[in-house]
Amino acid sequence: MSQAKTKEPQYELVYEVAKKHGISTFGLMANESWNQDPKRTLFTLARYKFVAKMFSGKRNCLEIGCADAFGTRLVQQEVSKITAIDFDPVFIEDAISRRNPNWPITLFTHNMLEGAIPGGVYDSAFSLDVLEHIDPSDEKIFMDNLVASISADAPVIIGMPSLESQAYASPQSKAGHVNCKSGQNFKSELEKYFKNVFVFSMNDEVIHTGFHPMAHYLIAICT
Repeated sequence: MSQAKTKEPQYELVYEVAKKHGISTFGLMANESWNQDPKRTLFTLARYKFVAKMFSGKRNCLEIGCADAFGTRLVQQEVSKITAIDFDPVFIEDAISRRNPNWPITLFTHNMLEGAIPGGVYDSAFSLDVLEHIDPSDEKIFMDNLVASISADAPVIIGMPSLESQAYASPQSKAGHVNCKSGQNFKSELEKYFKNVFVFSMNDEVIHTGFHPMAHYLIAICT
């Protein structure tokens, strides 16, 4: 990469970072949203930022359903170690191909419907945009295996599009969304597995405590 002098000397840092990290590329999923609907990339990253702030200081965090793991680095910045899994090897292979040695992350393929995560217990876990893809008949298996993968006092964050949002969802989204829930139903189902469940509404990149039926997205903190 040729290096020109920047007008302001403090911006020479951009070349130092490029030499250390290379020029980063989008993952498969992030690339699609950035090129098809750029604002959706912002909404997705806002969810990861919320998780990052809630889990700041955790030692061993698990992400279930990471897809291309593009947003995972926001959480990685706040925790000591992160493991990200997905059931689709295409996305895991993509994430591994872009892995940066300066941001070490454990990535592997695993289907939560086939068992708990082998090899350890995590002190925090999160799953964004996954539960709505789990058939209701398989939801208990998914949740039981999630709970079996974490320590007894580990907080869990789960996010999903609201049932009410599906009237505005794209055909691509609707094709995979078989288990969207209303806010109260979301809370009631999660209370089968956790003593405390706090459900937040989300519209665009803003997370708030507003009226659930008007929320496009739901985020639950479970303990």
